[in-house]
Parts: sequence; structure tokens; C-alpha cells
Amino acid sequence: MFSQSKSFWLSLCLTSFVIPFSFVATNDSRVSASDNVSTPQLHASGFKNTSTGSSSRNVGGPLARELQGKPVVIDIYATWCSGCKNIESTLSKLKQQYEGKAHFIVFDVSNQATSRQAEARARELGLENFFNQHKSQTSSVTIVDPANGNILSQERNNNNLSDYTSVLDSAISQR
Repeated sequence: MFSQSKSFWLSLCLTSFVIPFSFVATNDSRVSASDNVSTPQLHASGFKNTSTGSSSRNVGGPLARELQGKPVVIDIYATWCSGCKNIESTLSKLKQQYEGKAHFIVFDVSNQATSRQAEARARELGLENFFNQHKSQTSSVTIVDPANGNILSQERNNNNLSDYTSVLDSAISQR
């Protein structure tokens, strides 16, 4: 009986390592402009990629006049979000590096009051549909072409600076 019990616990322990490892190893939290994801995917970080194909690759059309001429970086943020804290220093570096070269918008959804303010600001900027679809996806950073509203990149809880700079550099060089 002891050897059967020992075997059971050993297989249970090994299973608990194998399943999470294969889950982490097969998922990527980045969504690029060329991705066409047909179903939501749960990532190892616990976040969902809600891109559902070409219709979600656009925020709904051109953005407000004040955002034209530079790529727009949209950060969905909440004070209670651990992912937001994880990417905070990366976004700070990004803002310093691209000051005057890109627009940075933070939609704070920490509570009802800040969410209402963010929703009003999104409406002013031509981002109302985008905000309504993504307001629950804290720690997401989306880079948008303001001329047509196309999403150039969408990252979730990603603190790799080069993933953002490569998209921004490309967008800036095409202007």
C-alpha cells in the first residue's frame, strides 16, 4: 500500500510541474499588428488576449485632431493592478525616450470616479469604442496610428522596452 501511495504522490507532484510549465511555454502575451487571433487566449500571466481579428485591429477610425502626426501610446492603468506596477518603469523610460515624438494617454480605471473621467477623455479623443472594449484589461499598452486608428501593437503586462521602441521607431520613420 505504501508503494502505491508513494507512486500516486510522485505522479501528482510531477503533474503539477508539467501542466503549468507547458502552459507558460506555449503562450505569448504580445499581439502584433500582423496577428489575427480568432479566439481569446488565456496567458500565463492570467490575462486574456481579446483580439478577435481584423475588426479589433482598429480603434474605430481616425483619432482627435490633437493626436494627429505622432503615434499614440495608450496605457490602461489601475493603482491596484500588479501588472501595471510591473510595467511602470518601462513606460516611464518610454515616455522619456519618446517625449515630443509620441502621444501618451493613460486611462486610469482604479475606481468609478477615475473610470468616468477616463471614459470622458476617451470620448474626446475618438477612443470611446476602444476604451469600452478594453477598460477591464489593466496593464495593457496599445500603440495606435492616429491617422486611421489602426492598432500597431498591443502588449499585456510586458516590461520589455524594445517591444515598444521597435514599433514606435517604425511608426515615426514612416511619417
